[in-house]
Amino acid sequence: MSDPISITDLTFDDRGLIPAIVQDWFTGEVLMLAYMNQESLQKTIQTGRTWFWSRSRQKLWNKGETSGHFQFVRSLRYDCDIDTLLILAEQRGPACHTGEHTCFHRSFGGEPLTPAVYETLARLYDLIDERRRLMPPGSYTTSLFEKGTDAILKKVGEESAELIVAAKGGDRDEVIYEAADLFYHVGVLLARQGVSLTEVEQELLGRWK
Repeated sequence: MSDPISITDLTFDDRGLIPAIVQDWFTGEVLMLAYMNQESLQKTIQTGRTWFWSRSRQKLWNKGETSGHFQFVRSLRYDCDIDTLLILAEQRGPACHTGEHTCFHRSFGGEPLTPAVYETLARLYDLIDERRRLMPPGSYTTSLFEKGTDAILKKVGEESAELIVAAKGGDRDEVIYEAADLFYHVGVLLARQGVSLTEVEQELLGRWK
């Protein structure tokens, strides 16, 4: 582990700026890229909310000062060359001025954005919870919610047993398939109980040693 550094140890460019990438603390999604100078970085550290230097307006700005969509800093990191910052933050509301959660909501060629691997469970839970709220007809998830808690619990039990059987049989592909089924049905149970995936992740984080 390297020794801690101070702001003056960072490598700022000839304009006195350093790029700062903001990443969602809960999902890992990259939210935005902005620039900081020494003063904005100091204010970020002091207040626990992100402050940047606007290159167009030539002034400091506090993210969320007009929209209320503040970013609360959970971790402030720097790269191996100490010339780029990574901020892990709790984003309140959308990060992008367009109303999108992330500024990186478009792709070249216009193809639909495919969730990255690390986003899979969060996106799955969001879809499950959307089904719970909207209850679209013809959806398997909707049918589970309509049947109630006991039916969901039964499915969780069945999928757990199927995963155990697959593991005992040593079939790697089957283990993967059954584990995915179990994760899905546990997600349905969490949504039914009003428990978010984030709450479970925070419980796991609290056990980190």
